[in-house]
Amino acid sequence: MIPARFTCEGDNSNPPLAIKNTPEGTMSLVIIVTDPDIPEVVKVEMGIDIFDHWVAYNIPPSTTDIAADDPIGTQGANSGGSMGYTGPCPPAEHEPVEHRYFFTIYALDTTLELPEGATNSELETAMQGHVIATAELVGRYQLQLSD
Repeated sequence: MIPARFTCEGDNSNPPLAIKNTPEGTMSLVIIVTDPDIPEVVKVEMGIDIFDHWVAYNIPPSTTDIAADDPIGTQGANSGGSMGYTGPCPPAEHEPVEHRYFFTIYALDTTLELPEGATNSELETAMQGHVIATAELVGRYQLQLSD
């Protein structure tokens, strides 16, 4: 479970992450955090299939720890239209009330020639043919509604 601190109910900062076993030849790291459990109405309204919560790239390959609230690397645009991390905030009025959040880290054999604010789609296109390895961590969250 993702602690509330790292969600819309907290300070909305990115959670701390540990990175281990970065492969030899890695020139940069990428982090993409997605929510595939968004309601159908949101998919239709926004014209998306998943919600991108964090897009960060050109993270130094020597990185082993990302501290909470650390906008490391170059920040891309999330699906909310802002740059950097935006925490889980699943709408309580739609099923499922608990969403999954996929934290995927990519090791690349290059640094990316993308300006700040690139989208997940732009990033995925630029990464093609350069991914050495990936790792994934799945967190879950549902709003903690009070009476």
